[in-house]
Amino acid sequence: MMTRTEKITGLQAIVGTLDSYAENCLYIADKSGVKRKFIFNQAQREIHAKLERQLRDTGKVRAIVLKARQMGISSYIAARLYHKVTTAAGKRALIVGHEQRSTDALFQMVRYFQNNSRLGISLGYTNAKELIFDKLGSGYRTATAGTQDVGRGSTSQYAHLSELAYWAEGQRQLAGLGNTVADIPGTEILIESTANGIGNAFFTLWQDAESGKNDWLPVFLPWFVMPEYRARVTNLQLSSDDEEYMNAYGLDLEQMQWRANKLSTYGEGYEYLWSREYPACASEAFAIAGGNSLINPTHVMAAINSKHLDERAPLVIGCDPAGDGTNDADRTAIAFRRGRMIFRVESHQGLNTMQIAGKLAEYNREFSPDAIFVDKGGLGAGVFDRLNELNIPVVGINSATRANDPERYENRRAEMWWTMKEWFEDQPCRIPNNAALISDLTAPQPRVSSNGRKLLEKKEDMKRRQVRSPDLGDAAALCFAEPVVYRAPVYVPWRASRGPATSAGY
Repeated sequence: MMTRTEKITGLQAIVGTLDSYAENCLYIADKSGVKRKFIFNQAQREIHAKLERQLRDTGKVRAIVLKARQMGISSYIAARLYHKVTTAAGKRALIVGHEQRSTDALFQMVRYFQNNSRLGISLGYTNAKELIFDKLGSGYRTATAGTQDVGRGSTSQYAHLSELAYWAEGQRQLAGLGNTVADIPGTEILIESTANGIGNAFFTLWQDAESGKNDWLPVFLPWFVMPEYRARVTNLQLSSDDEEYMNAYGLDLEQMQWRANKLSTYGEGYEYLWSREYPACASEAFAIAGGNSLINPTHVMAAINSKHLDERAPLVIGCDPAGDGTNDADRTAIAFRRGRMIFRVESHQGLNTMQIAGKLAEYNREFSPDAIFVDKGGLGAGVFDRLNELNIPVVGINSATRANDPERYENRRAEMWWTMKEWFEDQPCRIPNNAALISDLTAPQPRVSSNGRKLLEKKEDMKRRQVRSPDLGDAAALCFAEPVVYRAPVYVPWRASRGPATSAGY
């Protein structure tokens, strides 16, 4: 017979970690309505690992989750917070849905945990909006985003904000909820939503999280992370675009059959809804009717998944300076390209002219690039002049000036971006798996001038769509400003063994 100490130790082992607690103490109703133990699926395991890592690193959780439909993310968050408030005293959680029906559904999930719990946690006061564990002094409170007093008059340590993309006044209500959960260690705010186009609070917060402008962790889960999203292959016919999609994301035919089955349920002209509800990458999720990006997200993801190496081409650095050293919201972006590889991108906030020039001078000493292209509009003019003073081989690019090929392109910026588009289409190529870079590359839309020349959507027009400036994309595009050859012959053993190096061109 187990001693009391052994029983307590065993119980602590069970309830100590969320995954063990869920599997041993919680039940859920699955998609078919059958009661079963709560064992994490693949998507839930992935989000759990990311949140636990953030908690270890920062002492708190601030996460925004962009999800596909029916992945169990709401269930995971409900279990996470239920675990928090039932294993510690004096802890409160707040649930906020975008409408009353969704709030009630989330709260019902918590009630299901309680009603079927194996631990027999003492329940005191409860009604349609609150659930209090009397002996612990912990509990839940619910609210709906549509109400004027959402989050007011209460203090919580944890918050679950659901479907933020559909909140009518999301920005204002988020500001109010920021006072409900204190910004201290041990607190958690978890936002989960499917996308709902652009220009809403969820989209804005997601953009800033991707680009590192806030301390929120962006978590994206593509539809194919779910192993059950497969169907028996029957009469599947793949177009060239389908094959590109399959290869870019490493999918199999059963996954493509499932996708085809789902796509068939969307009417003609509404295919963008598939990308929104079952995105393969984050930028795809924000698709809108009639919207398109210059660079196809599928081509971008193919480049991320590529193993291609290109060591013989000249090294090019592109820099898009921004800010004046006083505004931390502005990003200076830098990209490194060698032939068919953009192998490094980075952004720096709040740098002034001399700091940007100093960083590029440091990279010149470290990497000996064959060319450094700097956008010399605005702040970049000072960067360009300083690098010239240092005798560093810099090329100043004014993106608004006449294109090298004026018959095809309206200006230099359009020429660089359209050239980069062709580079992505001409696989194989390779880029880093960087969320902000992916978003920036797929953000601008193509335009055509009145005389038929190729254009790119202006940054002012993107701002009106509430899409951030694609700084990393502009830095990458600068790497395509002009063909580049080696600056000077340099003996490198692997180069000598593989024959003379040649111009990389584009």
